[in-house]
Amino acid sequence: MKNRVLFIAFYSCVLVLISFKFKTEPTIIEFSVPKKWPNPVYSFKNNPLTEEGFQLGRKLFYDPILSKDSTISCASCHLQYTGFTHVDHTISHGIEGRKGTRNSPVLINLAWNSSFHWDGGVNHLEVQGINPIQHPAEMDEKLENVLKKLNASSVYPALFNKAFGSDKITSSTLMKALTLYTVSLVSADSKYDKMMRKEKGVQFSEQEKNGLKLFREHCAVCHKEPLFTSPTFASNGLKMDSLLKDVGRYGITHNPSDSMLFKIPTLRNSEFTFPYMHDGRFKKLKDVINYYSDGIDPSVSYLSKPLKPFHFSDTEKKDLLSFLLTLTDKAFLYNPRYSYPK
Repeated sequence: MKNRVLFIAFYSCVLVLISFKFKTEPTIIEFSVPKKWPNPVYSFKNNPLTEEGFQLGRKLFYDPILSKDSTISCASCHLQYTGFTHVDHTISHGIEGRKGTRNSPVLINLAWNSSFHWDGGVNHLEVQGINPIQHPAEMDEKLENVLKKLNASSVYPALFNKAFGSDKITSSTLMKALTLYTVSLVSADSKYDKMMRKEKGVQFSEQEKNGLKLFREHCAVCHKEPLFTSPTFASNGLKMDSLLKDVGRYGITHNPSDSMLFKIPTLRNSEFTFPYMHDGRFKKLKDVINYYSDGIDPSVSYLSKPLKPFHFSDTEKKDLLSFLLTLTDKAFLYNPRYSYPK
């Protein structure tokens, strides 16, 4: 009897040791910051970037289970081939074809963002995903229902266990998983980037050189290199849409000085991120250039500092457009790592 007890004890210890030996830790992967770029705003201290976390976030991003009727996913409004935004509507559509009030923002280089959405209503990437899930014109689902569905899934508990060490899915681990995917969407391999890196065989045309000069003279105040955005809000003189009546940042702060201020979007991959502006009112890049050239109304009352039209010549418009096209990063737009998981 004594030998049997000893054997059982020894066998149990072996099982524990085997279990410990073969327990796999998440695979840490490096978040690579492009040379001469600023340090990211997002900190991975409490959410380390792992392969398991990234792949889990990727699966969730493309899964319509996050919506109330399981008809739309994050990717429905943020398509990879269009810079992770949509192009089929001026403003985003949610479940049952419900219309929102804004054009979906691109998901590019979010690690360097300190605020999110056109009005900056969210100030941390790890909570950004809650808004579209619960918004009635988007996914219209309650977070607690999403957690119930995920915990009841035959697939997700094991995936969360691999990524976060527990098969119990919480709002915190759900948001962290989504973050690990979206924070990894880094675009830094356009022709512009290759020129800045002085890669062999890459040269700007005369048009592109002239366009860069014009850009730095007229546009770079807001769209600062290398991210081609700024961590602030601004008005470009657009008149308020008579139907949507979107007041921008004012809707969050209720500060009159924030009326009609919107987050400055990145211009990276802008060749493919149409339509443009917060309400998608411009269909083509040349429409945007024409607006800044001749469409600004200096008398708009809510501008603290009146903007003046730039009055570009036809040649300058073509040059500026040529430069903007150098911000297209096809390696990013067609990267299979970011696409629908197979």
